[in-house]
Amino acid sequence: MRIVYCILILSGLLPVASMGVASLKSDNKPLLINGAGASFPYILYSKWFLEYRKINPGIRINYRSIGSGGGIRQFLTGTLDFGATDVPMPKEQIQKSKKEILHLPTALGAVVVSYNLPAVEKKEIRLTASVLANIYMGKITKWNHKEISEINPDIALPDQNIVPVYRADGSGTTAVFTEYLAQFSSEWLQKVGKGKSVNWLTGIGGKGNEGVMGLIRKMPGAIGYVAMSYAVNRQLPMAEIQNMSGHFVKASTHTVKTSAQQILEKTNDLFHPLTAVQGTDVYPMSSYTYLLVYKEMTSDKGAALVQFLNWYLKNGQSFCESLHYIPLPSLVIQKVKHRVRSIKVTNDDRKT
Repeated sequence: MRIVYCILILSGLLPVASMGVASLKSDNKPLLINGAGASFPYILYSKWFLEYRKINPGIRINYRSIGSGGGIRQFLTGTLDFGATDVPMPKEQIQKSKKEILHLPTALGAVVVSYNLPAVEKKEIRLTASVLANIYMGKITKWNHKEISEINPDIALPDQNIVPVYRADGSGTTAVFTEYLAQFSSEWLQKVGKGKSVNWLTGIGGKGNEGVMGLIRKMPGAIGYVAMSYAVNRQLPMAEIQNMSGHFVKASTHTVKTSAQQILEKTNDLFHPLTAVQGTDVYPMSSYTYLLVYKEMTSDKGAALVQFLNWYLKNGQSFCESLHYIPLPSLVIQKVKHRVRSIKVTNDDRKT
């Protein structure tokens, strides 16, 4: 009977939800689906999984915020039902997998630069890639350094030590931040690099967005990069960041969505970095965040996971903006729906 359901689902004749909780787990215990990975979307995913369980009590989705790198590693070893990352997996990793992997964008988000500087009363400081690179390379160590003061002439910056904070774990947030710096600084690219993990030259490491945020809040003079949702929820100041056109832009739903829309119009590419977009109101440190699933999955978990994927595309997007994420553009949703429809849910080795 289970095989018939799966065939009907994949052919579009029967929605996954029609299987019902009873067909997913016969002993009346919730069907447990485990995922882990990026901390960037953790606030959004926590809300999604909570809301989804309210309408599907027979399905329980657990998610651990361990960083994009950890999520990819555990997904590939088979210990997770799905992974999560803010940057696409490298081709060499994908090629090593015995099963085809799908990257499914879930939302857009911004990486922001926050700081603990009571002397400026939470004013929005302007920062450039050059200044940030020099801070994280140990070349700029004081908040009233000439390079910072010149782009903030209206702010009386204190003679205070800067404490750079970075992600100690493999992180998509780090990948977005370092991609932005590498666009402007060849020295940064050469000495530090870009990607989920880099060769930090100075500073203090924190685990996850949560760890970085905690260090910023505790340490006067600290500066660090976190997902916008974390900064807004904890009322941390967010710097205005210079984009490729030379404009200083603050992260917002509008400025991130504008960046993504411009990339879609030019390349129609869901993996293209959003750090090099030009324009007056485009924020230069933003990214899609992705779920990682196998194109072929076995029931019962496969059917339940596909059910959730369809839900987040149709219903989950409505929770994004209130949690300071950016919903997917309609064109992206259509592309992701096509990928979800390609998933094959097959019977496992158990007798039916």
